Amino acid sequence: MDPHVLKSLNAERRARRAAILVTDLGDGRDRVVREGDAVAGTLGEALDKAFRTGKSQTAEAEGRSFFLNVHLPPPRIVAIGAVHISQALAPMARIAGFDIEIVDPRTAFATPERFGDVPLYAEWPQDMLARRPLDAFTALAALTHDPKIDDFPLAAALRAGCFYVGALGSRKTHGKRIERLLADGLTQAQIDRIEAPIGMDISASSPAEIAVAVLAQIIQALRTRGLARQDGVAA
Repeated sequence: MDPHVLKSLNAERRARRAAILVTDLGDGRDRVVREGDAVAGTLGEALDKAFRTGKSQTAEAEGRSFFLNVHLPPPRIVAIGAVHISQALAPMARIAGFDIEIVDPRTAFATPERFGDVPLYAEWPQDMLARRPLDAFTALAALTHDPKIDDFPLAAALRAGCFYVGALGSRKTHGKRIERLLADGLTQAQIDRIEAPIGMDISASSPAEIAVAVLAQIIQALRTRGLARQDGVAA
């Protein structure tokens, strides 16, 4: 591999940005394509699919064969609130291939006894996120019902372009949340990205069922990045 190409690829990986190493199987030349780069035609369509699925593959385009070596950052879930939903969500998220972290300043809830070896931060979200900032491969789930805890990370997630932003609460609760976020300088278009009430509509009632609904919605958001959605299904 060309040292310059390798340097570019490693820089994207360190920055937690998605990239694909495209190798022309005819002449061996390779290049790095970043998610969002404009690539026309059949190759562009194959790249879009590879970015969404995360699967490396061979593609035929313009009479040539290419190997698409996909490098996606490990998807991360930041759950705000050491609540029962988070307790159920953590093991399921790990099985599905997500890194997950729990943040809650309420030390009565944020205890190792309740979360085992899950990364747990018993501090205010703004303090934790200053050290571990959000990015486009992070999903943010606000689960405390407390605006003093939830509002800051929700605003931070929208500004960071997180691939998923969800918040627990009724429509009335969310209406008040919208007013606060608008006052904080967020646009209505940004706020409209929040999934609220959080999770797919599966008539969930228990914390474990809500966790299933949340994880399903996060997976859908990850795999449909950049696609328009209609009725909850990728267009």
